[in-house]
Amino acid sequence: AAESFNYKKFFEMVGLKKKSPEDVKKVFHILDKDKSGFIEEEELKFVLKGFTPEGRDLSDNETKALLAAGDKDGDGKIGAD
Repeated sequence: AAESFNYKKFFEMVGLKKKSPEDVKKVFHILDKDKSGFIEEEELKFVLKGFTPEGRDLSDNETKALLAAGDKDGDGKIGAD
């Protein structure tokens, strides 16, 4: 349902915290559709569809919250590190 996405639960469900740095980089490169070296807001919006074809697009609010969780330097995108 719209506005039901919880990035903390999502990270737990996909087990990102338990993944090796190499596995996390593999996921990063899958999400970095334009191969810019960063995951931008527009790429995050479709993150759930990368895990299942039935996945929905994130709302703007959900996308912004997920971006903020991963954007450690405040530049508006998520870097590989």
